[in-house]
Amino acid sequence: MTHIPRIGIGGPVGSGKSMLIERMVPMLAKEGYSVSIISNDVISKEDADRMRTNLATKKGLLPENLVIGIATGGCPHTAIREDPSMNLSVIEEMESKHSELDLIIIESGGDNVTTTFSPILADYFIYIIDVAGGDKYPRKGGLGIVSCDLLLINKIDLASMVGADLEIMQRDAKIIRNEKPFEFINCKTDEGIKKVTEHIIHDVLFDSVPKSAKSQMV
Repeated sequence: MTHIPRIGIGGPVGSGKSMLIERMVPMLAKEGYSVSIISNDVISKEDADRMRTNLATKKGLLPENLVIGIATGGCPHTAIREDPSMNLSVIEEMESKHSELDLIIIESGGDNVTTTFSPILADYFIYIIDVAGGDKYPRKGGLGIVSCDLLLINKIDLASMVGADLEIMQRDAKIIRNEKPFEFINCKTDEGIKKVTEHIIHDVLFDSVPKSAKSQMV
């Protein structure tokens, strides 16, 4: 069975995880990449239902069966770190039935700065925070902020409204991240989202030709 590259996306409730995915998938699709989404939540599948509607029904980008919702029924950490068996079972099925996929995106349930993904679940980890939490957020650290492969600071348009200084956030992110990449983004306007997709294409997909394009070459 072919291993399909997997990205884990974590962050607090309301930080913009689902909207980030909704903004990234069209850009990845434009480049020819085929994507599936697994959305984890504690007690509902609301985020998965919303993405399924927005990406499948309205934009026609994903078949509905490629957006999967998992109600974990417990601490969000468990399903993506301590015991990711539910997610791995879904991924195994996706890999057996949809070999055409280039990428699987796994969204964690909303949680705090301690979120991380098990390395057996995700090959690459994106952590997203938002400016509304204040410019102290990056320097507070936490496993998610420090250890993720790519840190995203969302809702930069709110900085002036909440008294957050983006220069302070940039300075602190550089220090706490120790040279690892981070980006400022605004999911509502797509600002910075192209850079995020470029990170994914280069760091996760290794600039590979989409499988759909490969099949046309044969």
